[in-house]
Amino acid sequence: MTGTDKAIRWSTAAAVIGVAAVAAVVSYEHAYDLVRAHGETGWTAHLIPLTVDGLIWASSMVMLDSCRGGVPVPSLARWLLGLGISATLAANVAHGLGHGLIGAAVGAWPAVALVGSYELLMIIIRSAQASPNPEAEPGVSGAHGDDPVQAQAAAAFAGEIAAGRVPSVRTIRARLHVGQPRAQRVRAYLAAVSNP
Repeated sequence: MTGTDKAIRWSTAAAVIGVAAVAAVVSYEHAYDLVRAHGETGWTAHLIPLTVDGLIWASSMVMLDSCRGGVPVPSLARWLLGLGISATLAANVAHGLGHGLIGAAVGAWPAVALVGSYELLMIIIRSAQASPNPEAEPGVSGAHGDDPVQAQAAAAFAGEIAAGRVPSVRTIRARLHVGQPRAQRVRAYLAAVSNP
């Protein structure tokens, strides 16, 4: 990854986090006012809005972990993410509805900005797990392909390769500290090296 790529990724992440922080505060205030107006007081009124955003966070983290682990995303995580998004959107719309349709749209905007920013951040995190050159076939150009981790893997697993054993994806991930997609590509490379 070049310096320009890093600058773009970090500046985008900073902008997304900034928008998400502002939207989260406004969305929380809208939900808090709504909860108080409908009978909750004290700590309960403060905590209920956090359960909505917490549900969105937890569901997104489960989905991100599933993607990184190369396993299917649990349907419960998808459903709960949708439920959390619907709840925060409904609370913000209800907060602004007393001011007509425009008030409802203005009220809904922080929820849309919060969820959108959060999902953009997840895209950045997921893309950071990808190889810098994912289109390249392992082992095609150069002694160790286009992925510098392949050279590291060849050295780290030289004994296993010499014995005709290809390490598992899990072992590659643990030893080289890489994500699932890159570990799979490295394993394919090591398998090709062990069986030329």
